[in-house]
Amino acid sequence: MLEFIQSVWLDFTIAGVVIGSIYALMAVGLALIFGVANLINFAHGAVFTVGAYVGWICLMALDLPLIVSVVVVALAGGGIGALIEWLAIRPLNRQSRIAPLLATIGVGLILDQLIHIIFSATPRALNANLPNWRIPLGSGTIGTLDIVIFLTGLISAALLYSFLRFTKIGMAVRATAQDDDAAKQMGVNINKVNMTVFAVAGALGAIAGLLVGLYYNNIDPITSFNIMMKGMVAIVIGGMANVPGAIGGGLILGLIESYGIAFFGASYRDLFAFVVLLLMLLFRPNGLFTRHRERHAEPMTGTFVTKAAPFKIPWWGTALLVVLAAMIPLAGKPYITQVMTNAYIYALAGMSLTLVAGTIGMVSIGHAAFLAIGAYTSALLTLAGLPVVFGILAGGLVTALLGTGLAYPAFRLRGHYVSIGTLALGQIVVMVILNWDSVTNGSMGLYGIPPLDFFGLPLYSTNATYWCVLGLVVICGLLQGRLLTSHLGRTWRAIREDTIAAETYGVASNYYKGLGFGVAGFIAGVGGAMTAHQFSFIDYNTFNLLISVLILTIAILGGLGNITGAVIGAVLVAGLPEMFRVLAEYRMMFYGIALILLIRFRPQGLLGSG
Repeated sequence: MLEFIQSVWLDFTIAGVVIGSIYALMAVGLALIFGVANLINFAHGAVFTVGAYVGWICLMALDLPLIVSVVVVALAGGGIGALIEWLAIRPLNRQSRIAPLLATIGVGLILDQLIHIIFSATPRALNANLPNWRIPLGSGTIGTLDIVIFLTGLISAALLYSFLRFTKIGMAVRATAQDDDAAKQMGVNINKVNMTVFAVAGALGAIAGLLVGLYYNNIDPITSFNIMMKGMVAIVIGGMANVPGAIGGGLILGLIESYGIAFFGASYRDLFAFVVLLLMLLFRPNGLFTRHRERHAEPMTGTFVTKAAPFKIPWWGTALLVVLAAMIPLAGKPYITQVMTNAYIYALAGMSLTLVAGTIGMVSIGHAAFLAIGAYTSALLTLAGLPVVFGILAGGLVTALLGTGLAYPAFRLRGHYVSIGTLALGQIVVMVILNWDSVTNGSMGLYGIPPLDFFGLPLYSTNATYWCVLGLVVICGLLQGRLLTSHLGRTWRAIREDTIAAETYGVASNYYKGLGFGVAGFIAGVGGAMTAHQFSFIDYNTFNLLISVLILTIAILGGLGNITGAVIGAVLVAGLPEMFRVLAEYRMMFYGIALILLIRFRPQGLLGSG
């Protein structure tokens, strides 16, 4: 024991406990919301960022004492949390449970964009001017800030325990978490309970944002997603609705990251979190600190697809639209032609996701990873000398095989776990690309990727590229449409509507899900490959979470399971904003608002669900 204390590992242990305390604050808020509302709040990371910037205003601009700043940050975070519940979640109470989850993604985009607009994307320094005391412990030391962060987490946990244990509203929260129907019958105001839980969670998340800023001595508006994911990993470790378990999960994750950095370096920090998340979902989905029990039976994501008949465009109408689209380059507007080319590439991704989410019923939030696999496969092969045509086909095939293999563990998941699992898979792909320097060139990316050609015939002019991508959209759309009208398509929809019933009739659901992900992976991989050859440069950040959210918005706008809707959605979401470059700064806010409005007022999309 003495040797351990005197070793350098003590410093990593202290760092792990300190950062784990912050993760625990994030995780407790997520666990509270999940326990009461059965919802993963993807806007929680954005509330964290808001807390960091409110703390910056208090400490750096107004020069307030730290304790006062913590109180102000908690109040601001609590107010935002309550507004999220009131404006975005409560109106969706009667919809499928996937609807409020998607709404929180939209809210997160809006809050993050507001931070960018108000404070700019430049990181800012943050400190509390604490005394620079260091307490020696073995060969290491504990700083004043370490103690402050740990004590803040401890006091917050104690106040939360007192609130839940000894107050009337706290007892209502616990009763609702145990059985919301019984709580309603006993006169509990569920809306009041939900708003209170969102407010408490927002306060804890905002405090965590301030503490992270102090710990790293700076704040950055792009950190919200990463820290939200850390909180999510912590609640999966501890148990989705287990508040004490969330605290333990946060501390465990902090220690795993700290020791992992000691062994492998800081660039692998996020990879550890996502790998742990995936392993927990596969082997211990109920968490380490929760008794093993069957997961709550949640409505299938397929219930987000409405029963109303979709609006069908006749074949001659579709043919006319294709002819009109083919004539766009003849107008002599290269910029519009380029924008529409990009929109059609997104249409390929939207068609891919609408097959997985709309027809099969598995909402994938990490779908940009499919594009990344296809892009890197084609880029690496063509840089090695393979013809571009074969590179693009290889990108589609490799994505179909590798994407299906990566997604296969998520086939056994249900409800919210599917979204979490696919999100983790998407981030693992990005982290592997970032850290596999010898193959992917790491953060430097791949450049000098050969432009489009067809066995020596150049296709890299603006017009030729446009017609090439449009042709791929038509071919992939016809292929996918034929599959949807076949026995295979009917089987996919049966799995979407009720997996258990389909399996009872002898349907091997995992096999058919694998076929669906294979087809979707091929289409998305081809789209990613086209992106690589169009721009001749890609890096790990080309296919980030925002791209996944954009693809999800496209699929929902057009109508889940609707092929034509995916194309129209891509033109509206990815094409039209590019026509108004002056509004480019507000693009992500537009996506967030569009996602919320669609889920609220037109969940079946413009053309209806397929």
